[in-house]
Amino acid sequence: MQYPCAVELTVLRYFKAIADDGHMTRAAERLGVTQPALSAAVRRLEEEVGTALLDRTGRGVRLTEAGRVFLEHAESAVQSADRAISAVRALMGLEHGAVSIGGGATAIGCILPPVVRAFRTAHPSIRVHLREAGSAAVAEGVLNGALDLGFVTEPVTIPGARDLMTVGQLADELVLIVQTDPQGGPGAALRGRKTFRFSDIAHEPVIGFEAGSAVRRVVDDAALKDGVALNVVMELRSIDGIRRMVAQGIGIGFVSRYAVDIDEDESRSTVHALRCKDARIARQLAVVRRRDRMPSPAVEAFERVMLRTFKQFKGSS
Repeated sequence: MQYPCAVELTVLRYFKAIADDGHMTRAAERLGVTQPALSAAVRRLEEEVGTALLDRTGRGVRLTEAGRVFLEHAESAVQSADRAISAVRALMGLEHGAVSIGGGATAIGCILPPVVRAFRTAHPSIRVHLREAGSAAVAEGVLNGALDLGFVTEPVTIPGARDLMTVGQLADELVLIVQTDPQGGPGAALRGRKTFRFSDIAHEPVIGFEAGSAVRRVVDDAALKDGVALNVVMELRSIDGIRRMVAQGIGIGFVSRYAVDIDEDESRSTVHALRCKDARIARQLAVVRRRDRMPSPAVEAFERVMLRTFKQFKGSS
C-alpha cells in the first residue's frame, strides 16, 4: 500500500537542523524561528510519516531509529534541492547577465573581437560592455568594481594591485610597421626586410602610442636598451590611426603583432611588419579580476570562452 506524502523542503531543513544540534531551542535560534513553531512543524512531519522521529529527553532530543533513516533521505533531498537551485540561478545568470571588460587598444581592437563573437554565439542574451583605456585605468576599474575583467600589461603597479588575480595570460610581441609605397619616405630602406635593428631607425620619424601607456614604455625601454632614443613625431591611442599614418608616409610605427599579419604579402597591404633583430619586443598581457569577489555565472562563462580563444592565438604564434 502506498501512502501519500507532501513533506515540504523547509520542514526537511528544519529536521536536519534539529538533528545537527540535538536541541530544539538551539535549532530554532539558528533557523530564526520560534521554538513552538519548530516543535509544531516536527509534530506535523511525524504525523505525515506515521511514526515518531525524535525522542525528547531532559537534555534535548535524539533521533529514533526511524528518525535516523528519515534523516539520511532528508539530507539527500536537501542537497539535491540546493543543487537544483544553484543550477537554476546559474541558468538565469547566463540568460540575463552582463559582463564588463576593459583593455587597451590591442585587447579591444585585436584580441577581444573573436572572443566576444564566440561568447555571443554561445550566450546571445548576455550583454557585453567594452571599455578602452590604458592598463592603469583598467586595473583601477576592476578594483573599484566598474569592470568585471581587465586586460593589462604586466606588471601592474598601481596601489591595491595585490587585490587582483590573474585568470588568463597571453604573450604579445610588438613589431615595426613601415609603408609599402616604393616611392621612398620613412622606413624606405627597410622595405622587403623581415627584421630591423633600432640603429636602423634612430633618425626615422615615429608614430607612437601616447606617452605613459604600457605599450609606449615597452617600446621606449627596448630602444633605449640599444642606445636609441626614438624620434616620436606623433602620439595616438588608436592602432588603426597609427596604421593609417604609417600608410600615408607620415612615419613608422609600432603595433602588436595581433594587429598585423607579419607574413603578409606587401602587394596586398599598405604597411609591412618587421620583427626586431636585436631582441623581440615582448610583453605579457594578463586578464585580471578582483581576488575577493566571486565571478558571476556570466563572467565565468566569458572566462571559459576567452581561455579557449587564447589557445587559438597561441597556436598561431
